Amino acid sequence: MRLSPIAILAALSQLVLADVKVTVPAAGASVPAGSITVTWTDSGVAPALSALTSYTIQLVIGGNDDSTQTPLITLANAASFSAGSSVTGTVPAGVAGSTTNGYFLKFTSVASEGGTVINYSSRFTMTGMTGTTPAAALTAVQALGGSNAGPPTVNSVNNGNAAGGAGAAAGGADFTVPYQLQTGLTKYAPMQPVPGTKITANNFTPLHPTSAYTIATTWMPKPSIATTLTASQTFSVSSMENTAAAQSNPTGDMAKFLNRWKD
Repeated sequence: MRLSPIAILAALSQLVLADVKVTVPAAGASVPAGSITVTWTDSGVAPALSALTSYTIQLVIGGNDDSTQTPLITLANAASFSAGSSVTGTVPAGVAGSTTNGYFLKFTSVASEGGTVINYSSRFTMTGMTGTTPAAALTAVQALGGSNAGPPTVNSVNNGNAAGGAGAAAGGADFTVPYQLQTGLTKYAPMQPVPGTKITANNFTPLHPTSAYTIATTWMPKPSIATTLTASQTFSVSSMENTAAAQSNPTGDMAKFLNRWKD
């Protein structure tokens, strides 16, 4: 059977379409706190690695669902793919605990055609950690039963539509992309997390990198962002009646003092 030139081109194109696959740290690896090196290669899945311009890498702990994940530090912020396929950062020991297979990397890449693709590394263990793992993250990791698999890839390149049409409505993944890496008229901002019941952190670590800004000295151009949507709060509260009996009225001097106001 003889293939047409179009069929051959289509077959070859599948070989060069690839986003990011993190190779180091490896699945199930034990990585000491301190210096950490991240290395990646072609994943073999679209979009093409050559079509990605910059990336941000975050160290995350938690489950595969957004609501159980806690970003800990940013290892690379808006770095260029042209600089190579490896980056080295530092993980402070106090950001969380040594939870087995609780850690993974969130690799957010910006596409030249617009939009982003989020690849996740396999899970690994950070050793020598002295902090406390958030309760929700710890429970979610334990529920995975020791699995090394990270969350699934989130492809939002060109609104997730290869034909350039309208994409799907905003989901949880849209709010996890760092603000400065988003493109288009609408941007998505995460909801501020609900404070815990006690302070467990020993060191202050921002959840997200700071945003660049320019002080205006002349008239600025028209805004390129039409709308910013903030994620809805996900926590809930409940209340109940206080069934404790009422205290008796004051007596003695306190009763005399209160009686002065009975006009």
